[in-house]
Amino acid sequence: MSGHATPDHILQTGLAFWASKTLLSAVEMGLFTELARRPEDLPTLRGRLGLHPRAAHDFLDALVALGFLERRDGLYHNTPAADLYLDRRKASYVGGMLEMANHRLYGHWSHLTEALRTGKPQNEVRTGGEPLFETLYADPARLKQFLAAMSGISRGSAMAIAAKFPWKDYGSFADIGTAQGDTAAQIALAHPHLAGTGFDLPEVGPIFEEYVEGLGLSQRLSFAAGSFFEAPLPKADVVIMGHILHDWDLDTKRMLVGKAYEAVPEGGALIVYEAIIDDSRSRNAFGLMMSLNMLIETPGGFDYTGADCQGWMREAGFRETRVEHLVGPDSMVVGIK
Repeated sequence: MSGHATPDHILQTGLAFWASKTLLSAVEMGLFTELARRPEDLPTLRGRLGLHPRAAHDFLDALVALGFLERRDGLYHNTPAADLYLDRRKASYVGGMLEMANHRLYGHWSHLTEALRTGKPQNEVRTGGEPLFETLYADPARLKQFLAAMSGISRGSAMAIAAKFPWKDYGSFADIGTAQGDTAAQIALAHPHLAGTGFDLPEVGPIFEEYVEGLGLSQRLSFAAGSFFEAPLPKADVVIMGHILHDWDLDTKRMLVGKAYEAVPEGGALIVYEAIIDDSRSRNAFGLMMSLNMLIETPGGFDYTGADCQGWMREAGFRETRVEHLVGPDSMVVGIK
C-alpha cells in the first residue's frame, strides 16, 4: 500500500447509508421536533420515541457524533441547523424531502445496479405499480406531502432567486410546475410590485391557493390550471422552471424551453433552476447523483450542465444566457429573449 493512500474515503462512502438511515429514522420519529420544544435526557427521549433500551443510547449519541444533536449536562439539544430545518412546526422544515426519501427512495436505490444495466426506472413501476406522478396526483394527502417536500428542497434557491435576479426590471412572472407555490411566494414577498401566476395540474390548485392565502398573497398570486404538454404556458415577463426540466427526456426539455420562449415578450426572461451539473462534470456530486435519481424515478429524465441548458435556450431563440450559482448544489440558468 502507498504510504499516503488510506481506505478512509472509500469506507465512509461505501457505508454512508449508515449515517443516512440514522438521520432518516430520527426524522421519521419526530426526534428533532420533540427537542425543538425543549432539551431532554436519555430516559425521557427513550420513552417519548418508544426506543428499546439496547438501542437508544447509541442512536442518540450517533446523532451527536454526526453533528445533528448536541449533548450538554446530560441533555440532548438540536444543533441550530437541525432546530431550524428539521422541526415540523417551522415553515423552514425541509424534512418532507427526507420523509419521502425514507419511505420511497431508500428502497428504490437498492436497485441502482439494475437501473444502470437496463436504463429502466426502479420505483413502483418495477413491480407493476403506477408511475410516480400518476400515483401522487391520485392521492390528495400524499400529493400535499410531496408538494410540501418540494417547497423544502427549493426554499433556499427560491430566496436566492428573489435576491439575485433583477426583478425591478419586470412586472410579472409565471412559475411553471409551481407545486405548493413557495417559489412564487418568496419572490412576491421580496418584491411587492410583482404579480405572479402559479401553473400546474388542476389537482394542485387548492393546495396552492391555501398556501398563498396563508401568506397574505392571494391578491398578487393566482393559480392557472393546465398541463404543459397540452397547453401554452401563461404569458408573463419572466417564466420560471424550478426542478422541472430534469424530470423529462431531451425532446421534452427542448419543447418546454421553446414554450417558455413563446410565453415571454421581447426582453423577457426564462429562469431554469435546479442542481445544475458543473460543465466539467466533476464537482457537483449532488447534481450527478440527482441525475441517477431521475434514472431510478423516470423513463427518460436526467440532469444536465449549465452549458447544456444554455444551448437549448439559444436553440429556442434566447439571445443572451448566463449561469449563476444560487445555494448549495443549485444554480440558475437565465435566458433573455
